[in-house]
Amino acid sequence: MVQCRTVLWHVVFVGFIINYLICINLNITIVDMVVVPPSRYTTNDLNLPSKELTNDSLTHGKSNVINATNNVTIENQISDLYVSENHTIPENLKKFHWNEREQALALGSFFWTHWITQIPGGILSRRYGTKLVFGLSNVISCWICFLIPYACFLDFNALLVARMLQGLLTGLSWPAMHNMTAKWIPPNERSKFITAYFGSAVGLALAYPLFACVIHWASWIWVFHITGIVGTIWWFAWLYFVYDTPAEHPRISRKELQHIQSALGNAIQSGHNLKTPWLAIFTSRPVWMNVIGQWAGAWSIFTVMTQAPTYFKIIHNWDIRATGVFSGFPHILRMFFAYSFSLFADYLLRNNKMSRTNVRKLATGICCIPNAIMMAALAFFGTNRILAITFISLAITFQGSGTSGPLSSMVDIAPNFAGIISGICGTIGSMPGFISAYIVGVVTFNNQTFEAWRNVFLITAGVLFLCGTLYLLFADSSLQPWNDGYSQSVECGKHDNDFEAEESSTIENNTLMDKSIGKNN
Repeated sequence: MVQCRTVLWHVVFVGFIINYLICINLNITIVDMVVVPPSRYTTNDLNLPSKELTNDSLTHGKSNVINATNNVTIENQISDLYVSENHTIPENLKKFHWNEREQALALGSFFWTHWITQIPGGILSRRYGTKLVFGLSNVISCWICFLIPYACFLDFNALLVARMLQGLLTGLSWPAMHNMTAKWIPPNERSKFITAYFGSAVGLALAYPLFACVIHWASWIWVFHITGIVGTIWWFAWLYFVYDTPAEHPRISRKELQHIQSALGNAIQSGHNLKTPWLAIFTSRPVWMNVIGQWAGAWSIFTVMTQAPTYFKIIHNWDIRATGVFSGFPHILRMFFAYSFSLFADYLLRNNKMSRTNVRKLATGICCIPNAIMMAALAFFGTNRILAITFISLAITFQGSGTSGPLSSMVDIAPNFAGIISGICGTIGSMPGFISAYIVGVVTFNNQTFEAWRNVFLITAGVLFLCGTLYLLFADSSLQPWNDGYSQSVECGKHDNDFEAEESSTIENNTLMDKSIGKNN
């Protein structure tokens, strides 16, 4: 019989694929949406029917297309010619005059609001459940995808508003899922389960090449429609298979339910009225170390995720399909490395080879330091196409160990408030999404050269090295005394060492109980 935790992993995995399709579909479509300078168009680019190629129509078409003084889209510039002949505007002419700064605004607008709902996501999931919060945040964002093409043609600001709305909604999802992870997953299985979050990596890896093919054979408009359709199908599966707690699940086996409940012990309290120790959370060193660890990973992944298609297209002059393949390939490696390292991390914990804190430090160190070295190498040797894709692939691969680092540590230190802690980390950790995009826009404005991109990669390397070093020096993943809702350890009557001992005792008892259950069955 398939365990409910296994089913949950797969549905969550696909959910995060959807979550990142929403996030990154504009990153690949913008490569085809933005028009080249009008002066580079010729009559051949109009692709008019042969019967219309009269001297008058050619003159009229040329004058409209190369009229650079009008701050409107190519579609508007040639619409008169097509409307008069009852023709629809070809898909390859539905493009826009957005400069580097405007493109940076379009790519970064998603993250302007993404951080706002991170903490509310943790709070709402505690009150209403992850099933409702995660499910609706994903599916409504997918439905907005249907409107994005219309927003683009309506007004540039309409596109920004649509993307900001998507960012606002998807900001609820990650902290909400941490709340469910804390209730469903035993401590020594968390590293493996949290690899489901890296459905986002597979979403990236699949989206770039597949969407590139969709753009090549159909239109960039269909990228947004496909995202909406797939997301809606996933939502129906989510409603059927997922429940907020093991006790609520109608199809869970008695053996699995006992295993989960005994493994979690007293670390999880189900009462909605559990007092949130806000002061203790905001003054907690472990919380802020997780913030720093997530900031580093977010800066790296958002920079590469958002900018790679543009970088490969402009600097290495790859076509849309090659851009899609090489932008997505590194994220497949990231997923495999994340899963492999999570098994290793859980092995270390299960067999008491390393403390929980040292396992999280090891994971974060690998996520940051080798990643920084690869980004620095890219800055100096990235003019070579082969070296460029090699260094980017290795950098993103090392990023995969982050699932066993800060993402797992957020649940370790306070399972009762994992959603809120994830919200705090996500609030600050999502800011690199628009800060990095803004910096790239400024650095490369009217300066699309490798020298300009070198500065982008060196900044990323510096952020990774600094944050990784701080995490290695000061992080702590032990269960915190304020997990029971009190703000001071003195009030709890326990110290950190007492909680570590209690957790170790619980794990030992769980192992014995599992063996006993196995014998009885």
